[in-house]
Amino acid sequence: ASHQGADWNSIHEKICPLLIPPQPCFHSERDRKHGKEQLLSRQSSIVEVAFSAAQGFLWEGKALEALPAALQALRFSARVFGWSSVQLVPVYLLLAEASTGTGNLRQASKYLSEAEWIVLQTPDCPAAVQSRLHRGLGLFCVAQGKLDQALYHLATDVYLATSAFGVDAVEVSGGYFHMANIFRRQNKMDVANSLYTEV
Repeated sequence: ASHQGADWNSIHEKICPLLIPPQPCFHSERDRKHGKEQLLSRQSSIVEVAFSAAQGFLWEGKALEALPAALQALRFSARVFGWSSVQLVPVYLLLAEASTGTGNLRQASKYLSEAEWIVLQTPDCPAAVQSRLHRGLGLFCVAQGKLDQALYHLATDVYLATSAFGVDAVEVSGGYFHMANIFRRQNKMDVANSLYTEV
């Protein structure tokens, strides 16, 4: 019952009308094609709503509430794009962040591995996606207390984000910010302050 309640509050209430299947019986090829398009459109809408809801919960610091929404985003992203699509990487990263936030590092590691595997299997994977992956890996290393590994991944994030968006793009600032936090934890305030200035 508690899981049903969490699911309803997190995402189910928002996507319930979209889950009603379209007309199951079609009389012509045109009707079948229209039904297929309608189903794909609904599933794409569910992905957008679920992803946005999960992200919103994470920004509010509500990792547990983010999980059901992120799981729905994963389920419907796989239906729309396929399980090996690079489109699933941001969803896996959301799930990893939510799992880390709930203290379930083992599950977070599994989600990150899935994301990393997709990136490795996609030779033309965009630098922007790779950047997000390295940020996720960096933050996971921070949660594990592996600060040197975290700095490696976050520096790679900055490099990839810079190549994707440009030196002064806001997308680069997150990597700098997280690196600065690590240096601050290490009492290296000169380095930390220079990185905060970049942000």
